[in-house]
Order: sequence, then C-alpha cells, then structure tokens
Amino acid sequence: MKSFLIEIKWAFLFILSILIWMVLERLFGLHDEHIYLHQYITMLYSIVAISVYFLALRNKRENYYNGKITYLQSFISGLIITGIITLFTPITQWIILEIITPHFFENMIQYSFDKGMYESKAAAESYFNYKNYVIQSVIGALILGVVTTAIVSIFIKKK
Repeated sequence: MKSFLIEIKWAFLFILSILIWMVLERLFGLHDEHIYLHQYITMLYSIVAISVYFLALRNKRENYYNGKITYLQSFISGLIITGIITLFTPITQWIILEIITPHFFENMIQYSFDKGMYESKAAAESYFNYKNYVIQSVIGALILGVVTTAIVSIFIKKK
C-alpha cells in the first residue's frame, strides 16, 4: 500500500482539480448565461489534466524511484492513477451535477434544443442526463488517462 501512496495522493488531487474547475465554470456562467462557451472552455481543462499527470509521474520518479524511472514504471504508475480516478468518476460526477451545478442538465437541454442540435427536448434529455454522463465520464477518464499516461511517460522516463 505504501508503494501506491503517491498515486493515491495525485489521483485525489486530480479529482480536486476537476471539482475546482467545475466551480470556476459555474461561477463564470459557463453552465447558464454563457453556456454557449462551455464546450470550448471545458477543453482548456486538458492543460490542467496533463499537468497533474506530469507532476504526479515526476513526483513518483523523484521520491519513489530516486530520480530514475523506466517508461514501464511510469506507465504503470499512471495507470494506477487513472484507475483510481475512473473508480471515483461516478461520485465526482454526482458532486458536480447535484451540488456544484444542479441545473446543468436543464440548461444544456434547453440550449441544445434552442440551437437545433436535437429535434426534440426528449432527444436532448436522452443525452443530457446523469446516467449518460457517468458512462461517458468513466469511459473518457479511462481512455484519456491511458493516453495521457502513455505520452507523459515518454518525457518522465530517466535512466
């Protein structure tokens, strides 16, 4: 267990960063009055996500492997972080959608219907709901975590 403390710490820092990002999005009106900007601004979070993975894997290299880490060691460490994040994704989404921004779905349904993205409100509702978002988020966390880990590990490895 002690060998995974760094991964656990960074996974929870990653989750915290998502929650802070969502609070900021809400405060800046990206979930209501400026919802038209949401899809673009949300993509900027990838800079934060990549930075957290980089810092996590560098931390693992410096403080667990004494400054030297192979690609495989870094990749495995990143996979552990990804696994923890993925495991907690349903809870994270619940916090975001029930506590931070409880009217997000209503706003997105109305916005997407008004802009003609869906033929009916029912179609928009079938997309913008907790179950669908959790499924998308779990799959996204897993895929993006693995890809991010694979790329960041190239730069972290040190012999």
